[in-house]
Amino acid sequence: MAFTYRTATIADIPQLKQLGLDSYGTFQNVLTEDNWAKLHSNLRNETVYTDLLNKSTCYVCVYDEQIVGMAFFIPNGNPTEIYDAGWSYVRMVGVHPDFGGRGIGRELMQTCIAVAKETNEKVVALHTSEFMDAARYIYESMGFVKVKDLESRFGKRYWLYRLEI
Repeated sequence: MAFTYRTATIADIPQLKQLGLDSYGTFQNVLTEDNWAKLHSNLRNETVYTDLLNKSTCYVCVYDEQIVGMAFFIPNGNPTEIYDAGWSYVRMVGVHPDFGGRGIGRELMQTCIAVAKETNEKVVALHTSEFMDAARYIYESMGFVKVKDLESRFGKRYWLYRLEI
């Protein structure tokens, strides 16, 4: 299988949105119906992807002209209620369920970390949940450290992770 990696563009939003629905759709069975409806609504909202692309670089994995993996790298200077202004962070890492276990998520995260180093970022942060076991395993194996509990989202526990660069 030949995977290629590249930077996403606005033209990729339909595929990014579909990948969001496909990759995060695997969590439907661990969420309540109401919480799944909220997450699903976010994932199909094109504005979510447009807003992310306007402040980030989205790295994607492509197989047979289809985007099968994504990770949005946001540089410092884009604070949120979770992330400090001086931190870079990664959002919406997703891999199509048919392509899980092939190192795509790890490769996308390694790309984000490499870019952070090249651009002299001091911290790369992310948040993840109790039901995202595979993602947490990858993050922790790459040196990300859980630094605090976050407010519950979608009825589940979430944590803030950081990697010092």
